[in-house]
Amino acid sequence: MLLEFTKMHGLGNDFVVIDAIHQTVHLSPEQVRFLAHRRFGVGCDQVLIVAPPDDAEVDFVYRIFNADGSEVEQCGNGARCFARFVHDRGLTTARRIRVRTRAGIITPELRDDGQVAVNMGMPDFHPAALPYRAEAEAPAYQLDVDGESIRFGAVSMGNPHIVIRVDDVAQAPVAELGAKLESHAAFPARVNVGFMEIVDEGHIRLRVFERGAGETLACGTGACAAVVVGQRQGLLDEAVTVTLPGGELRIERAQDGAVIMIGPAVSVYEGKIEL
Repeated sequence: MLLEFTKMHGLGNDFVVIDAIHQTVHLSPEQVRFLAHRRFGVGCDQVLIVAPPDDAEVDFVYRIFNADGSEVEQCGNGARCFARFVHDRGLTTARRIRVRTRAGIITPELRDDGQVAVNMGMPDFHPAALPYRAEAEAPAYQLDVDGESIRFGAVSMGNPHIVIRVDDVAQAPVAELGAKLESHAAFPARVNVGFMEIVDEGHIRLRVFERGAGETLACGTGACAAVVVGQRQGLLDEAVTVTLPGGELRIERAQDGAVIMIGPAVSVYEGKIEL
């Protein structure tokens, strides 16, 4: 099967984006892993599928596969690339798009300055939303990892996140501790792990170990999660700049409490690959 694709990225969080409207696409986990492989395939953190709407409520359906072949609920940087892709490819002329994901409907919007804003919906702090095995909902939790007590906040942004506050994100044990927490028994569906350094009330630095992908240069839902956890703990303002290894995102709260993510989306090249 000859598959057409577009390589895109949001702050270095990179994607293989596939139009499943004008070509038939049925990817196995092995094929996803091949596409994502940085030596034998195209190379990416996630594979994104652009599919036709499944009802009149949305314009498109958006599916996300991690580099390990697993399908996940949500991807913030991918949502911005999705909006840029469907507009640039002429699949829609709308600048505000309603898209169904496994986590629900999101509404990316292309702005005149080239940035893409995405209403990521309401954060869900219930432990069952991740899921996380906790006795009750709380702003922060403690978990034993190899004899060390780790304190973190937890939230679902359509996908599961925990956020650990650190003094210096550059020195944080992202690879080691992130891997242990991602697959900890307390998180039956695995979890994304954010390491957050607070610069001031309107600025944080963040690194994220993503479920099924490892550390990435940027994580949109991870940025949303870090900000809302910091806000819930009384540490951050309503609008926050998030500095990630790949660049900056702006996270704001709407009047109804929904999380708005603003940042770039870039097309790199188009190609074809034999599967």
